[in-house]
Amino acid sequence: RGQMRSMISKLHQQLKTTFIYVTHDQVEAMTLGTRVVVMKLGVVQQIDTPQNLYDHPINKFVAGFIGTPQMNFFNVKLKEEKDHVDVLWSDCDKQPSLKLSNDSVLKAEKKFLNGDKDIVLGFRCEAVSAEKDLDGDNVVDVKISHFEELGNETLIYGDLDIEGEEGLGKESKTPIIIKASSKLGHVPGDIIKARIDVEKIHLFDAESEMTIVPPIPDHDVLPCEIANGKLTLFGTITKPDSIALDLLQKGTISLPLTALRVGEGNVEAKVLQVEKHPKVNLALVQAADKKFYVFVG
Repeated sequence: RGQMRSMISKLHQQLKTTFIYVTHDQVEAMTLGTRVVVMKLGVVQQIDTPQNLYDHPINKFVAGFIGTPQMNFFNVKLKEEKDHVDVLWSDCDKQPSLKLSNDSVLKAEKKFLNGDKDIVLGFRCEAVSAEKDLDGDNVVDVKISHFEELGNETLIYGDLDIEGEEGLGKESKTPIIIKASSKLGHVPGDIIKARIDVEKIHLFDAESEMTIVPPIPDHDVLPCEIANGKLTLFGTITKPDSIALDLLQKGTISLPLTALRVGEGNVEAKVLQVEKHPKVNLALVQAADKKFYVFVG
């Protein structure tokens, strides 16, 4: 089968024409495809490059389907604070909360960050490290269940519910898989420290199972001041006729990205980073103390 994949790949390069290859084997799809269509029950879930499917899955199904072993999933809630966002575990409340930067969820709608919505947290086994003497933020306790030794690496199977009862037929809500270079001298039953790389996590709405941090958001949600029928934004007082004051809630305004123009107006903004997408480029900019996204050429 490996030889067949190699031959098809070489044939594709030589003929320089479009191939359509249908498979249930994700390894074949990822290694042969330049564009991959992921389907579920006959419905297209995502069409993208293999790397984007792995790095930016559009929903929980794609995230769990691509990658071996499967992505770790946990039920959580998100609570936005002034200088960070807390990730609160729903099924293992004795674990310390994870801390995300506010910038990492800048594309998410505010309704997901008030601590009430059910969110699914996902991360791959390589996004967790289990070296000795770990401390600080984003470190959790893991009770080891068993190992899979693969020669050059070891998969550590464990549970975040370190006080839960083990036994056949008892399914945990908080299993975790960690990819490590070795067993590090541990045995089943040990409780170890593990650090989660929060820069590599994925967040999905528990109800729709869609990502809450899309690659390209529809709107920027910016803090503003509303008083006496006036809207203060970027240090200027204005209220465009197209914006009804009753649509402004809790001191924020939601602006479609298409409503923002680069090179026009009197607001100076600093470009912090630029993301390149297949059809558009997206820039994270800062004006005064506000960060938001705009389309750039």
